Amino acid sequence: MATYLITGAAGFIGSHLTHALVSRGDKVRAFDNFLTGSRRNLAQILHRIEFHEGDLRDAAAVNRACEGVDYILHQAALPSVPRSVKDPRTSHECNLDGTFNVLEGARANGVRRVVYAASSSAYGNQPGFPRHEGMTPQPIAPYPVQKLAGELYMQSYWRVYGLETVCLRYFNIFGPRQVPDSPYSGVMAKFILQMMRGEQPAIFGDGEQGRDFTYIDNAVSANLLAMAAPAEKVAGRVFNVACGERHTLNETFRVLASLLSFSGEPSYGPVRAGDVRDSLADVTAAQEAFGYKPIVGFEEGLRRTVAWYLDTMSQ
Repeated sequence: MATYLITGAAGFIGSHLTHALVSRGDKVRAFDNFLTGSRRNLAQILHRIEFHEGDLRDAAAVNRACEGVDYILHQAALPSVPRSVKDPRTSHECNLDGTFNVLEGARANGVRRVVYAASSSAYGNQPGFPRHEGMTPQPIAPYPVQKLAGELYMQSYWRVYGLETVCLRYFNIFGPRQVPDSPYSGVMAKFILQMMRGEQPAIFGDGEQGRDFTYIDNAVSANLLAMAAPAEKVAGRVFNVACGERHTLNETFRVLASLLSFSGEPSYGPVRAGDVRDSLADVTAAQEAFGYKPIVGFEEGLRRTVAWYLDTMSQ
């Protein structure tokens, strides 16, 4: 039986991947320092996984976590564009030094493949939609620069050392377990919590900026497919993971307000430094290489997410 290491396993995306692998009966090793993740996300399956509490910046700890591992799903990061603008050094150390340590641990221990959580923010604000992998990246803030550098490292380790690597550029992933009450929370989770509290949600800009919002189950599916695909189709490559649809923040607000019976209006403020105005993905490459296709659409994803927060916050 193969052994899977998931970095950032207690986080939003990492915990969903951990649950998915456990439900398949796979052997899972989880690695997290709880800087942004939560023990609650793994509480129901903690007895079924091997957990390593550690920090990506600790090369020795990462190397120990890689021992005896066949596959790595590298989800750990210090996310958020605004956070990286405010504190670029810490963001750099976690996102870039940490990724380097994962690659070195994988190389030293004979890991077969690393699937890396990349970011659509690497495309920046360049013209041309939908975004496709052939575009030249134009990252703006430190966070997308770090995630893009991680992609280049992944490709380098494939070309130089033969370590199979696959980079998945996530487009605005949302869903249950996303932290809603941090200054750096994703807009979807933040909107839901504010509406549940009867507070006025804040939109930075005019609200007509669009996002390719992608429900978490789609990201999980993409990771599992990319992990299992033949090397000749995926190794050393970058793929978009999204739904191929654009929804504005104003539209998103209206749908959530309807689901939550919220009668208020949003407030509008200045655009934040480093934010990308619009995103829309072409997912053809992922479809052709490993059969990816969205399995949960935008509005169904919103319904599932709202239901989870209503259930969780009422407990």
